[in-house]
Amino acid sequence: MKTILVLGGTGKTGRRIARRLKAAGLPVRTASRTAGDPHLDLDDPASWTPALDGVTAAYLVEPSLSASTDHQARIPRLVTEAVAAGVRRLVLLSAPRAGEEGHPLHVAEQAVRDSGVGWTILRPQWFAQNFSEGPWRPAILAGTLALPTGDGRTPFVDAEDIAEVAAAALTEDRHNGRVYDLTGPRAISFGEAAGLIARATDRTIRHVDVEPEDFVQRQVAAGAAPDVARLLTELLVALGNGSGAALSDDVERALGRPPRAFETFVTEAAAAGHWN
Repeated sequence: MKTILVLGGTGKTGRRIARRLKAAGLPVRTASRTAGDPHLDLDDPASWTPALDGVTAAYLVEPSLSASTDHQARIPRLVTEAVAAGVRRLVLLSAPRAGEEGHPLHVAEQAVRDSGVGWTILRPQWFAQNFSEGPWRPAILAGTLALPTGDGRTPFVDAEDIAEVAAAALTEDRHNGRVYDLTGPRAISFGEAAGLIARATDRTIRHVDVEPEDFVQRQVAAGAAPDVARLLTELLVALGNGSGAALSDDVERALGRPPRAFETFVTEAAAAGHWN
């Protein structure tokens, strides 16, 4: 049996993908810079060769959107080395609008498309798990989710759906050459999301709209790079302006079932104690 490499193997999608592949009896390597087995650092090409040895399929993630990151080299060079090492299937975790010139992930998408092997690109909307194990969890616990989104709506997608699509794409030929826009089943506002979590946890949680520049400064003060803080702020403001509300049926196209509802995510996350 051939090995599947999962970059970001301890992250939101990576660990869920690895769990599914292992449950199917497939050999998996969960690579990351710190806690992976094996170690793989995108800034250290010397760490790539042992991680790629014997691998025939790979899940690729670019964790940094900072302008200081060499996006022209990291994933494109890894793709080249992976194909040379014998990888014959690539699945890239990308983002909405990454097909456009100038997007930080555009060159990564192009490298995968031009790789000469089977490929699938995943462009998920905002993760539902951002509320339970990501950047918005502390705000949920504090009771105030302060974001520059106004009443903007988006179809939050469950990381479990992303992982299931990725696992299928890593193991099934029918996903080759597909770009999947992954969304939840309906678009909701951050205020509605906060309300659903509040009811499930018996907490008082509210969403407060904040000025974009204030949000940028808060992120920078918390340690974010200024360019990353501004990019994230621009994306959130765009939601408030009506961008990012469109639904896609690509989860159902890929899996033969509808995407998981945000309410299901909330119920399961509350039961698992993510907001205790």
